[in-house]
Amino acid sequence: MDKQKVIFRDLGKMEYKEAWDYQERLLQENARRKSMVRSRESIVIDENSNDPDIGLTTQDSRLTTEHYLLFVEHPSVYTLGKSGNIENVLMSEEQLAQNGIQFFRTNRGGDITFHGEQQIVGYPILDLEKFYTDIGRYLRNLEEVIIATLADYGLNGARSQGETGVWLDPDLPGKERKICAMGVRTSRWITMHGFAFNVNTDLSYFNNIVPCGIQNKQVTSLEKELGVRIDFEEAKERVKKNFEKVFDVVLMNG
Repeated sequence: MDKQKVIFRDLGKMEYKEAWDYQERLLQENARRKSMVRSRESIVIDENSNDPDIGLTTQDSRLTTEHYLLFVEHPSVYTLGKSGNIENVLMSEEQLAQNGIQFFRTNRGGDITFHGEQQIVGYPILDLEKFYTDIGRYLRNLEEVIIATLADYGLNGARSQGETGVWLDPDLPGKERKICAMGVRTSRWITMHGFAFNVNTDLSYFNNIVPCGIQNKQVTSLEKELGVRIDFEEAKERVKKNFEKVFDVVLMNG
């Protein structure tokens, strides 16, 4: 069986709201195509009909959903998930403005997190009906991508029971530290939002929030763990390679 093809786009540095709107457009276009497919499938075909649309199938290129993986770096911004607690933001609106930090309430899962420079933010727009209809499995696979990437750098990434994302030493009280946060949304089994992987990220910004709503646990980065500044483009390539392996897909620039 041919592997699913995923269109890869590196958006570079982009404002959070602009990237959010772009994801929404891709998701809605895929949802529109799925709706058209379903409506075509519900037509009772008259074998004697001369309708030129008769025989249009899900293989029609205009109706086939497309997968995307977007990479982006955001200017400093805090984002709060739909079930998040605003009390986990430890700065007032005035303080946020004074420090040039944006804030958005989002429609993803999860609580509060930070996005900033030298952080790989990945937004997969996948039609899970072409993979599996299991959100838990999808999140575990996203985590596996980062765990495999950490292994490339000689680090032992792991999951923390009951908490989404990727951690180091999650079972050692007082030493648990999160290196990648995750929060997703799905509509008609199409995904958006995704993961935020700290590479050379300025971790001081996390002091102004309760990261992911989890008290008394640290946040870390590749740079902090390895003690050297990381080649950011190389880190992106490693994440891309592991995304292909874990999801068994082919990334195509587009």
